[in-house]
Amino acid sequence: MTVSRKQRRHGDGFVQRFGVVIVWAIVIVTFSIARPDTFPTTSNFSTLLASQAPLGIVALALVIPMTGGDYDLSVASTLNLTSMVVAVLNAQHHMPIGEAAVVGVLVGAVVGVVNGVICVFGRIDPFIVTLGVGTFLDGLTLWVSKSAPVSGVSQSLVNVVVVDRFLGLSVEFWYLIVAAALLWYFFDFTPAGRRLLVVGRGREVARLSGLRVDRIRILAFVAAGTLAGLGGVVYVGTSGSADPSAGTSLLLPAFAAVFLGATTLAPGRFNPWGTMVAVYFLTTGINGLAQLGVSTFVQQLFYGGALVIAVLLSSLVARANGRRLRRAAAPIEETSKEKDDHEDPDGRGRRDRSHASGGL
Repeated sequence: MTVSRKQRRHGDGFVQRFGVVIVWAIVIVTFSIARPDTFPTTSNFSTLLASQAPLGIVALALVIPMTGGDYDLSVASTLNLTSMVVAVLNAQHHMPIGEAAVVGVLVGAVVGVVNGVICVFGRIDPFIVTLGVGTFLDGLTLWVSKSAPVSGVSQSLVNVVVVDRFLGLSVEFWYLIVAAALLWYFFDFTPAGRRLLVVGRGREVARLSGLRVDRIRILAFVAAGTLAGLGGVVYVGTSGSADPSAGTSLLLPAFAAVFLGATTLAPGRFNPWGTMVAVYFLTTGINGLAQLGVSTFVQQLFYGGALVIAVLLSSLVARANGRRLRRAAAPIEETSKEKDDHEDPDGRGRRDRSHASGGL
């Protein structure tokens, strides 16, 4: 029995949308068989889900400007700085933890404003700007912390991030899920989210459509910085301390998760739920390899290789979507041409319209 073209397309679409989810399930089964006493346990999975909240938040922060066609290489450094600001203000200057957390989030928002204004009004490539700003923030973090970890953060923050639980999981996991849900709602159900999607698909077209492209891009950077600031608060709450260099290691896996997420659930588009799947797919692999006793350097190999493969897959998916759209548009164009030929077989109407428009 031959398979119809429609059935093949449906099957290809299913694999494309859920391929990463299927591979993730295979990875879980494989490590469960290899380490049945430690990997498929409740404690391992609860730790795995909860401990990745800072990485997930950084990845979600990246999704916002990347949806608008921009890059932000400073989000991990922003998280690192805000976590240090919260720790220093609370542990060394005895500021109440609530106020210190608000200051940390505001610091993230200010970084976003700086990125957006320089990129948009300076007409400078965001890659260069955010790389420079991120490096500046790393130096600022070392200065604020005097190049040493800061401990002694209020236990109340640790309680609301790690100690408190809901449905058996630390609250920090649910913070991440709420952030992903809000971002999904923003992109799919709000005019502002739709405008950002349009800007990402073509700035000139968006500008000609009447959208305020510059303002939208700046707000995307501000949102990314603010979310990274929130990530810094969660990050310092996971251990009750801040390390001046620990947060910067999140940038590479966050980019890998964002690009890999663009190949799943909503292929060809940066999306929050796909990013979450990719975050936990990558960390599941790292967790399983660690339990197998693989050397720690494999983590860098794993994340680096995942980023290259994710970018390649994302590019292939985008090309496939482009070809699909062109194939879908071809019958419409052909039908329109046949209609014109039927109504005006000698082409006189088209020539008249051409002369009337100046021959263009």
